[in-house]
Amino acid sequence: MKEPKLKGLVLSGGRSTRMGRDKGSISYHGKSQREYLRELLVPFCQEVFISCNKEQIHDLDGFAVIEDSVEGQGPMIGILSAFQQDPGAAWLTVACDLPFLTQKTVDHLVTHRNASKLATAFHNPETGFPEPLITIWEPEARQSLLDFREAGYLCPRKVLINSDIELLEAVDKEELRNVNHAHEYETVIKKLEERAIFNKAF
Repeated sequence: MKEPKLKGLVLSGGRSTRMGRDKGSISYHGKSQREYLRELLVPFCQEVFISCNKEQIHDLDGFAVIEDSVEGQGPMIGILSAFQQDPGAAWLTVACDLPFLTQKTVDHLVTHRNASKLATAFHNPETGFPEPLITIWEPEARQSLLDFREAGYLCPRKVLINSDIELLEAVDKEELRNVNHAHEYETVIKKLEERAIFNKAF
């Protein structure tokens, strides 16, 4: 059976209330985080889109975008909006607040994709649960996401926990760390610099 085509989605339509500014616009790698992640997904996906809310569209000239079909429902609505555009595709979704994410982890996820399951995701050792911030959702996931949303559950993790998924061990748990607060910025930059120096040494 042929695997459904894989498209990419950078989830950046949230309000970023805790961060105090648009998390997708923050620069950790010399460019906006949404641009960094889009470039990270390009080698693996047929197309890559930026998920956004209606206020963000004017800042995204030059990007292929998918506007959230409903406001204020977090990443769940971003994923569903992508399925609304192409229900026959599998969607590799990545949240914009993952500054440590590298090609190594994305490659591992795509290489170990199981298209016969609802989704392929990493087990996050910090939480003990599947990590919804970087996941491949197969076309069959659309209905499950809709059902959970209809039942009042807006967290994609809930769908992963209660579904038949391919669960992978993290290549590097640091890459699954999401950053939500402004005071963490300098710490993240310092850690990224340390990791770059370490990688250069080896």
